[in-house]
Amino acid sequence: MSTTYKNLFSVILIFFLMLNLSAQEIYFPSEGTWEERAASTYDLDFSGAIQFAEENEYSESRDLRQAILKGFQNEPFHEILGPTKRRGGPAGMILKNGYLISSWGDTKRVDMTFSVTKSFLSTTALLAMEEGLFEVNEPVAKYIWDDTFEGEHNGRITWEHLLHQTSDWSGELWNSFDWADRPPSSGTIDSWRARELNEPGTHYKYNDVRVNVLAYSLLNVFRKPLPQVLQEEIMDPIGGSSTWRWYGYENSWVTIDGLKMQSVSGGGHSGGGMFINTEDMARFGLLFLNNGNWNGNQLIPEELVKQAMVPSEVNPNYGYMWWLNRQGSRNWENVPEHVFYAAGFGGNFIIVDQENGLVIVTRWLEPSKIEEFLNRIYSEVRG
Repeated sequence: MSTTYKNLFSVILIFFLMLNLSAQEIYFPSEGTWEERAASTYDLDFSGAIQFAEENEYSESRDLRQAILKGFQNEPFHEILGPTKRRGGPAGMILKNGYLISSWGDTKRVDMTFSVTKSFLSTTALLAMEEGLFEVNEPVAKYIWDDTFEGEHNGRITWEHLLHQTSDWSGELWNSFDWADRPPSSGTIDSWRARELNEPGTHYKYNDVRVNVLAYSLLNVFRKPLPQVLQEEIMDPIGGSSTWRWYGYENSWVTIDGLKMQSVSGGGHSGGGMFINTEDMARFGLLFLNNGNWNGNQLIPEELVKQAMVPSEVNPNYGYMWWLNRQGSRNWENVPEHVFYAAGFGGNFIIVDQENGLVIVTRWLEPSKIEEFLNRIYSEVRG
């Protein structure tokens, strides 16, 4: 091949590479707006999946106070300690490279989002790590010197153990006991109380009391309310609305530096948690789609986002309060293993697929139907 043809070939190759990169560029919506594109632009048709979501609404009461009490009725001493709100109907959004290509329901309605809150909570932990407030493998007792981490067992718990839900923290917080949260299906209160503790980091247990211990610990190192941290460092920069709220419990107030502050909860298990609309959830998902960068502004270091998606040794499906769709006890069939997601009671999900440029938010979908819903999505994506 002559030098002239080689040069021409190189120019053409660079042109097509640039064209492809341009096609993959992510659009970031400004505050209060969202550019839409037809799904057909990408040879996609999600109408069947959307119809499925609309026809498979979460089957429990729209009165979420009643749904919560029923859902956790087997927990001893369980009670509603924070605010609740009657929910709306099914809603959702699907983004492709940031563009809104499908939506259904009332996407501006503010609803409880339950354990999706945990992924917002872990995000504040990433911000604390970025600011050098602690190292993730340090004992939390080094920073929280009251009796929360007192004793040989609790004293060995690290920040990463709390983020991975492998701490087996033992104690009481806000009148709630760790052993009473999602207790075993067999045994008695006495046996649950007297259980043998697992070495921190060796046993996974989904436990809201321990999640709230993390929230309390982060409040202490930031020395200001976590909703304020989230608003200033994440939600305002990504153009979030002014309608979301993050609540704790009526008894989770503490005094720090002479100021009364509420320690928020990591979910709505006992009321409280994040109250948010679908569009703000989609913005949050889009931030993680782009590894913590929002339109050139690196809000969360990319290496910390990637670190948050690394599972613990004892649970391949769980990172820093994000679920991972890897092979394990909890993975969706026919959905890519690189997908990660936030999940909450009642069928609330933020699903992030970085390789395909997708963010999927669905609300009030019957939880047992999420895999079938996603199979309908990915049958289109795979073509």
